[in-house]
Amino acid sequence: LNFSEASKQLYISQSAVSQSIKTLERKLDQTLFIRSTKKVQLTPEGEILMRHVEPAMNLIQKGETQLLDAASTGGQIRIG
Repeated sequence: LNFSEASKQLYISQSAVSQSIKTLERKLDQTLFIRSTKKVQLTPEGEILMRHVEPAMNLIQKGETQLLDAASTGGQIRIG
């Protein structure tokens, strides 16, 4: 809930984060965030989307971790 922090974690500019959010909001025809000068807050629609996106993001992170662990140990990865 902080575009500056998100930009740091994603290694992109804050402007790119804002543009991506605006593009998503236009695509969905929904306002996902309430923006103020101090903070960003999810709208009810944003909360709904987050409930669906968060598990997917966790799976992606888990997969990345498995790949990095396997690469560092020279092991094999089994998918299936």
